[in-house]
Amino acid sequence: MNSISRRHFHSIASSVATGAVVSSTLRAAPSDRLAVGFIGVGTMGRGHLGSFLGMNDIEVVAVCDVVKERTDSAANTVANHPNYKPAGKQAQKFDDYRKLLDLKGLDAVVIATPDHWHALQAVHAARAGKHIYCEKPLTRTIGEGRKVVEEVAKAGIVFQTGSQQRSEFGGHFRNAVERVRNGLIGKLEVIRIGVGVPAIACALPAQETPEGTDWERWVGPAAFRPYHSDLCPKGVHGHFPAWRSYREYAGGGLADMGAHHFDIAQWALDMDKSGPVKIIPPKDPKATSGLRYVYASGLQMIHGGEADCVFVGDKGTIRVSRSKIEADKPEILKEELAMGGFRVYPSNNHRRNWVESVRLKKECICPAETGHRSASICHLGNIGYRLSRELTWDPARETFTGDEEAQTLVNPPLRAPFTW
Repeated sequence: MNSISRRHFHSIASSVATGAVVSSTLRAAPSDRLAVGFIGVGTMGRGHLGSFLGMNDIEVVAVCDVVKERTDSAANTVANHPNYKPAGKQAQKFDDYRKLLDLKGLDAVVIATPDHWHALQAVHAARAGKHIYCEKPLTRTIGEGRKVVEEVAKAGIVFQTGSQQRSEFGGHFRNAVERVRNGLIGKLEVIRIGVGVPAIACALPAQETPEGTDWERWVGPAAFRPYHSDLCPKGVHGHFPAWRSYREYAGGGLADMGAHHFDIAQWALDMDKSGPVKIIPPKDPKATSGLRYVYASGLQMIHGGEADCVFVGDKGTIRVSRSKIEADKPEILKEELAMGGFRVYPSNNHRRNWVESVRLKKECICPAETGHRSASICHLGNIGYRLSRELTWDPARETFTGDEEAQTLVNPPLRAPFTW
């Protein structure tokens, strides 16, 4: 195996010098170019593919999808990329991710499948010793998330959850978190998170499965239902399919953007390894916003409102979105942060943070535990809306207190034969 050059090592080290150092059991990258496979090359997967193809220290060696046209299209994208075409490099094509994981020399995978597949694919990739970049929300259920965290720790691989607001969008979210954590708005009293509606049950009619689509494998560990193009559009498409709306496969808009915005709230609360203790849905059982999360400190986080994150303190308010950060008092954003105060993990590119963390055996800015806890906020909200009653949650044990029905929704079984 080739070792990383001294110059390359130091250039990477300087860019992530203050990142958290993780266990020495993490596997080092075996060469100067990481061999990466892509599991899921729909709209999101193709976006990741284009970004990684432009990295000189990455070699895309395989692509996988249950829709043949997408696999073919992704492989053609690789073959015709300026970094690959002159050398005649090709990506191997798979319709079964397990075969991709068996590929000799594979270092890492990017998982961009529908949410109901994330956990199983991440667990199998971790067991195969592959570093993982996994789309958000990390999993479809709380139990799946805990399983991923355990298997990633056991395998000693580098894991990045794709909640890229921690790294990108002009640093607005990092700036907000630092100012909240350093007390520039005083004591934090309320957080308002404006994201989409909770998931609903899928009742789409049956349609004929298109040729080249392995529908049984698309459904995988979820409860089986017939094909519908809203869930898996035919061929290569440019939109985000509606599977995100249905609880069988995802967590609705609440989890889709919630995995981003609730993640920032958790970060600002220093709750990357914990969560709320009560979930209080609105009185109207048909309501799709207004649910409250109550933390042990008494602080409340409210789902609803404009599409941003609002932090309300007793001395001021910060509102942050992907395009801007605002405060009700100008000095809140102008004030210099005190020396020795809290600073966030520095990262300006989420994908590069993962690659560089693999090189240096460092923890990423959004590791498995963090991604799991942020996704859990979304899952707890969905359970609250679904059951329409106040719930008591133990974030340490990850169990509901005194509610057996709610507890059954924490870790429902996977459909055989798609099991751990």
